[in-house]
Amino acid sequence: MKKKTFILCMLLIGLLGLCSCGSPSSGFKGNTQNAVKEQDSDKEIPGLTFERSMKLKFAENFAVDYYKGDYTLLTTTRDQGKFLVVPEGKKVPENIGSDITVIQRPVKNIYLVASSVMDNFAAMDGMDAITFSGLKEEDWYIPEAKSAMKRGDIVYAGKYSKPDYEMLVSKNCSLAIENTMITHSPEVVEKLTDFKIPVIIEYSSYESHPLGRVEWIKFFGALLGKEEQAEKIFSEQEKILNQVTADEKTGKTVAFFFITSNGMVQVRQSMDYVPKMIELAGGQYIFENLGDPDTHRSSINMQVEEFYHGAKNADYLIYNSSIDGGILSVQELLDKCGVLSDFKAVKEGNVWCTTNDMYQQSLSTGYLIQDIYGMLHGGDEKQMRYLFHLE
Repeated sequence: MKKKTFILCMLLIGLLGLCSCGSPSSGFKGNTQNAVKEQDSDKEIPGLTFERSMKLKFAENFAVDYYKGDYTLLTTTRDQGKFLVVPEGKKVPENIGSDITVIQRPVKNIYLVASSVMDNFAAMDGMDAITFSGLKEEDWYIPEAKSAMKRGDIVYAGKYSKPDYEMLVSKNCSLAIENTMITHSPEVVEKLTDFKIPVIIEYSSYESHPLGRVEWIKFFGALLGKEEQAEKIFSEQEKILNQVTADEKTGKTVAFFFITSNGMVQVRQSMDYVPKMIELAGGQYIFENLGDPDTHRSSINMQVEEFYHGAKNADYLIYNSSIDGGILSVQELLDKCGVLSDFKAVKEGNVWCTTNDMYQQSLSTGYLIQDIYGMLHGGDEKQMRYLFHLE
């Protein structure tokens, strides 16, 4: 009897041991569930039910989250700006966090200062959402913007650092879309906010991949409720990029630059999207490790001597004319900076220039890469849209 009791006890202990062996697995599962819950808690908004997040392929500086009832949360991750887009006719949820700014649809009377965003709105047939411009009519290269200002549908409301507050307030401006220049004028953001005008800062120029910049159209598509149009436009540029991306590198080096009014040379930092475009087209940006990645600035100014040292032997020079209105000949370039006559690209006739509208045409990324590819591979200049050869 004692022997049977002993055997039963040992069996019971064994069974308990097997159960305990399973506990680490159960515990791990619980930790995973907790991690998921913590991740989802970042998206929790009182009164709303989270459904899904927009999947992005290249952009790293924004996020879009969707909630039941067609509510949308836009986040600019660089500055943690959060904007809840409330559908027309729907109520604003109670007790939402003070860190969330509410934007009510339909989105109207936008003050658009970020000039690279205008072609996004034009491509999505969203021009009617814009009433105020940070550029004058003569400064726009986007035909839709010029036409709208000529008709009076869009009016000039001052540049980013000096907006016409009286006009914006009296005409019910509902949203300001700024570029990163506004970070140098925080007092403007503060004053606009005081007037109950939300401010979205567009960080597409901080994207490291060219298509990351283009993908920002999905952000503004979500703002306007035009996600399908945005996705279609983005896919078209992605398709162009896939067609022209070079399988083999040419080994050709390229300098992309601009001469400032005070005689400095402005070039792109190595981690910027323009050097990436050159790489995708089969070339190599002449400055391999230029700039500080922690600053996230797209460009840097250097002395002519430093530029001479680093770019004298570049195979190609591309002058960025989207800032100063451009040049039409090599001689005009030499008038700006005479030492360029010693450069290899000048001597061999490999000097190119961008068209004036390159920056404003942010959806042109695929075509510009196509042009750079053509430049590097002896393509037909007549087929190029945003590059032309300087004689």
